[in-house]
Amino acid sequence: MSGHVVPVKNYVGVFIALLILTALTTTVDYIDLGRTAIGKTHQIEWNTVAALAIAVVKMLLVVLIFMHVKYSPRLTKLVVVAGFFWLAIMIALTLSDILARGWTDTAQPWSVLLPFVHSSLRS
Repeated sequence: MSGHVVPVKNYVGVFIALLILTALTTTVDYIDLGRTAIGKTHQIEWNTVAALAIAVVKMLLVVLIFMHVKYSPRLTKLVVVAGFFWLAIMIALTLSDILARGWTDTAQPWSVLLPFVHSSLRS
């Protein structure tokens, strides 16, 4: 076997990091980090953003260390990056559908669409 041998201390360190990050995720769930409005119909809940950021860090630890992508050839790394790129495309398409659901089919005057336009420019 000619593969890269990872010391056991790396696995133990990643395991402890995953436990700490899981505890942090649970802690973030009990703390209210607030909300930010996006337009009239959507809100960002910062608890969700924080939990997803922690989940991304945990995912990177698992993929890089446990799945040995860190020590793999370039082709394997390219396949992993392509998979995440495809995931980003799917998330973008899903969000474009979800965020456009509040739009109306009826035409609106420019004063509604662009409220910051000076009153002298309105006709």
